[in-house]
Amino acid sequence: MSARRGCSFGSGSPSNSSRRLLQNRVKCNCDNDAVIRTVRNGPNAGSKFYGCPLWPDTKCEMFKLINGTNVAEELQSQLLEMEVVQKFKDDKIKKLQSNKGSLEQELGEMRCEMNQVKIDIMKSNTDIVNLKLDLFAVCVLFIIMYCLK
Repeated sequence: MSARRGCSFGSGSPSNSSRRLLQNRVKCNCDNDAVIRTVRNGPNAGSKFYGCPLWPDTKCEMFKLINGTNVAEELQSQLLEMEVVQKFKDDKIKKLQSNKGSLEQELGEMRCEMNQVKIDIMKSNTDIVNLKLDLFAVCVLFIIMYCLK
C-alpha cells in the first residue's frame, strides 16, 4: 500500500513531521512514488538515486541522483512512511479481529435460531400426523355411526 497525499490512515493520523515527509515524496514520470536505488556500475557506483518502482517493467526512465547529505534524510523519510503504513495496517488488523469476534457470535446465534426452527418444524410435522390420525378416527366413527342407524 502506497501512502498518497491526503490519505487518512484509519483512526490515527500521521504526525506533522511524517505528514510533511510523505507530502514531499519524489514522484517518477508515471506518477508513482520513486524509490531509492544504488548505482551498481560505472563512475557513480555506490551512489544513491531515485528511480521508478516499476523499473524495469516500465518505459518510465526516471533517474535522479541524490547527493550524499540527503541519503540519510531520505532513508529516514522512507522509514517514517513505513512506520505510518505499519500502524495503519496494525489498526486495520485490530478492527478485522474485532469484527471477526462479533461475526462469530452472530453466527452462533443464527445457528441456535436455525436449530430452534428445525425443532419447530419437526413438532409441526408431528402435529400434522396426529391431526390426520384424528381425522381418520373421526371418519371411521362417523361411518360406524351412520351404518348403525
